[in-house]
Amino acid sequence: MKPTIVIASDHGGYALKEIIKVYLCEELGYEVRDFGCHSEDSVDYPDFAYLVAKAVANGNYTYGIIVDGVGIGSCMTANKVKGVRAAMCYDHLTAVNSKSHNDANVLTLGGKVIGDLLAKEIVKTWLETPHGGGRHARRVNKIMQIELDELTHK
Repeated sequence: MKPTIVIASDHGGYALKEIIKVYLCEELGYEVRDFGCHSEDSVDYPDFAYLVAKAVANGNYTYGIIVDGVGIGSCMTANKVKGVRAAMCYDHLTAVNSKSHNDANVLTLGGKVIGDLLAKEIVKTWLETPHGGGRHARRVNKIMQIELDELTHK
C-alpha cells in the first residue's frame, strides 16, 4: 500500500500544487492530504512549509511535498524541523540524489521555475527512488547527529 502524501503550497506554488495533486492521485495512485493554501491569494510560505514538515517529523506521513515560488524558502523552513530532510529538486538527478544519497523525506519545488511535465517527472522519480543505504546511510546519520548536537548545544 502506498503512503499518503501530505502537500502544501504558498500562492506562488498553488497552480503547480493542484496539478501535482491530480497527478499523484489519478496517475500514481497515492492518497493526498492538502494542507493549503487554497487559492492564489498572497500567503506566507513558512506557515505551510512548517505544517508539512511537522506532519512528516511527527510520523503522521512518510513524505511531504511543498511548492512555493522557487522552492528555496520552503526547503529552508522545513529543514528547521527536527527529523526533516527536505530537498529542493529541479531536475531528474537532484530527485534521485536527494532520495538515494540523502534519504529526503520532504520535497520542495519551485512553481515559478519548473514546468508541469518536469515537476511530474521529479515527483515520480523522487517517490520511487529508494535510499541507497551503505555509505549513504552513514552520511545521513551524520546529518541527523549534527541536528541532535545543535539541539543539545554540544
